[in-house]
Amino acid sequence: MKCASSTGDEMVRNCSTAKRLMESWARGVVLTSAILACVFPGSVAGADLRIVAPNAVKEVVSDAAARYERASGNRTVFTWSGSEAIAKRVGDGEVFDVVLNTPQNLDALAKAGKIVPETRVDFAKSGIGVAVRAGQPRLDVSNEEALRKALLEAKSIGISSGPSGRYLAELFQRLGIAKQVQSKIRQPPSGAQIAELLSRGEVELGFQQISELQHATGVEYLGPLPAGLQSYTIWSGGVHSAANDAATSRTFLNMLVSSDSASAIRKAGMDPM
Repeated sequence: MKCASSTGDEMVRNCSTAKRLMESWARGVVLTSAILACVFPGSVAGADLRIVAPNAVKEVVSDAAARYERASGNRTVFTWSGSEAIAKRVGDGEVFDVVLNTPQNLDALAKAGKIVPETRVDFAKSGIGVAVRAGQPRLDVSNEEALRKALLEAKSIGISSGPSGRYLAELFQRLGIAKQVQSKIRQPPSGAQIAELLSRGEVELGFQQISELQHATGVEYLGPLPAGLQSYTIWSGGVHSAANDAATSRTFLNMLVSSDSASAIRKAGMDPM
């Protein structure tokens, strides 16, 4: 900063003021850095936090990521996929800092040495929803008989390759209609969105996690499976054993179980743990 635009006493006063301002700014930078160091111990300024997560928790995790970025000044880099595809990628050696998945998959990855076992946290519970293509008549799926009727009358049925799809295959057996609907089932690879199949008219009736259907474009969300037939998936997170910054990764996981995340979890159609 130049201080020569004035002369004499005025120049001295201007230079003194400028010096105090610069010292105050410098102290502020040091203080902010110290605070962030306490909140995010061991973190490196500007370092990316690499997160792999299922599509089912995208809304919730994105909300937590925004808060993390504001607090830390670091960036989150996401890879979105299906739970089974994530388990395979991490199991095959792909490295992330934070891995989000089902407890069963995380526990299996921990046994394989890919996840630090004691870092697992369960943050949300989600049920299965039902939807049709937007503009189609709303079907009644509010009870067992109504759901059975909708399944038998549908020309095609979309289910995921993740936890909800496995459960539905068992449910069709329980309902006594497995043989009748078998030829109508479309089950895309892990990570595919049933809402997209519905919106393109590739299936008439679709099932997936509520969080993946209720706000999706191009579909009419009918509601959850009937209470007596509902199944819930727990969503969890863990720190990868080869994470760049394990402490910061744990801090992000703690954000997922905070009260701030609880409201986002409910908004997404899930329940906080």
